[in-house]
Amino acid sequence: MNLMMLLEMASSAFGDRVAIGSKDGSGVSYTTLYENSGRAAQFFRNSSAEKIAFLDTSSIALPTALFGSAWAGLPFVPLNYRLTGEEIRELGSEIVPAIGVANISMKDALDGVPEFEAIEREDFILETRNGELPDADWGMDPDEIAILLFTSGTTGAPKAAVLRHSHLVSYILGSVEFMGAGDEEATLVSVPPYHVAGMAALCSSVYAGRRIVQLPNFDAASWVDTAIKESVTHAMVVPTMLSRIVDELEKRPGVSIDSLRSLSYGGGKMPRPVIEKALHLFPNTNFVNAYGLTETSSTISVLGPEDHRNALESQEEPIRRRLSSAGKPLPNLEVSIRDEEGKVLEAGTSGEIWVRGEQVSGEYLGHGTKLTDDGWFPTNDGGFLDEEGYLFVEGRIDDIIIRGGENISPGEIEEALLAHPQIRDAAAIGMPDTQWGEIIVAVIVLSDGSDLPVDEVKVFVKDQLRSSRTPDHVVTMDELPYNETGKLLRRVLRENLSGFSINEG
Repeated sequence: MNLMMLLEMASSAFGDRVAIGSKDGSGVSYTTLYENSGRAAQFFRNSSAEKIAFLDTSSIALPTALFGSAWAGLPFVPLNYRLTGEEIRELGSEIVPAIGVANISMKDALDGVPEFEAIEREDFILETRNGELPDADWGMDPDEIAILLFTSGTTGAPKAAVLRHSHLVSYILGSVEFMGAGDEEATLVSVPPYHVAGMAALCSSVYAGRRIVQLPNFDAASWVDTAIKESVTHAMVVPTMLSRIVDELEKRPGVSIDSLRSLSYGGGKMPRPVIEKALHLFPNTNFVNAYGLTETSSTISVLGPEDHRNALESQEEPIRRRLSSAGKPLPNLEVSIRDEEGKVLEAGTSGEIWVRGEQVSGEYLGHGTKLTDDGWFPTNDGGFLDEEGYLFVEGRIDDIIIRGGENISPGEIEEALLAHPQIRDAAAIGMPDTQWGEIIVAVIVLSDGSDLPVDEVKVFVKDQLRSSRTPDHVVTMDELPYNETGKLLRRVLRENLSGFSINEG
């Protein structure tokens, strides 16, 4: 098993199809991508590198370097180009000796790292366009490392999650139909390369035979324009992206993306009002919510198109609330909810989400594995399974609010807040308190032009939840802090709130 087998199959079966780029004839075919990846492999092998880094936005260099690394038998390591120069150098020093393909404006960040050779993107592309094609001699050891992905580090120092070829190929074979895409299909990839969803989108599209349109830097207007121009049929976004796309389309009455057949989202909590608006704006589009982790090679569970439609049309709240769920686990995975001792909990009871399956890694470079002896991975995400097996993700276990000895899920409070028509976004966090240990602080973003009294917010939550879940204080902000992959930065939010006076709210 090797990622290269996905590209080899694609090149053999539909080599003339456009793999990467525009439908106007300027795109790169699957055969060309295969050949360029082979030359990239030869370039990598001629160096002393043991890992291949990538510090850039998406371009043709990305899949070439990814598959070239697999061909050469070297781990591929996409780095977060949004970090500071010092942070990038720290990550680079953890993976030496290495070669890094970098944007010319980012290359300087790697200079000075011992045993790290950086090559500018355009120079790398030139290296892959000429020369002899090596033999198809990539290794088939499933336990070789395919990709190292540094976790976002929202609560601590980033660690490199280890994804072996067996994990990634297992995920693709278990979730994608080979050559399942028609030659008119195109997917719009706007998730950055250093996110597991970006890697999964590349591999999935190659195996399906779908043309990949890359949007290096997301903004809603460009996303909409590109989707229309390129007749995009499939796309994946994070919740913050979809919220901005919805806002953009509401500013453009009469504009629609008629070609869009499927829109998947994930990477963070999706506010129910946003997905409800999106379902109305895209009535002919199939929506898919995919929940997954870097350590699980992407998707764990899926809320499919029929689930979305049934939930939207239902008048029964238990069914309608499934719009806030992550759907049901993939058939090749097991999911259970456990307490602090690892005991399986009954349906409807919140605990930690555990997952087991061939695509699950749970391993970190230099830090060993988090898998239990029988192969289960404790995700550190809290949640519960309902009676029908739908998974509800409540957030990181570390974010649980402990008020007066009671464990309170911030996701439960946020769900209640977002049901208010004047609240556009919301977060609930715990802040230190001498009497209760922690108190609940609700941070809300109001819809344009709204003016919502604090007492009304508290009563609104209290009417839906127990009184112990009612926010002690309510703070209004213009926007909440998210990282570029849609994760709420609660640590940053707490730091911002330290400068607020919350005594009045």
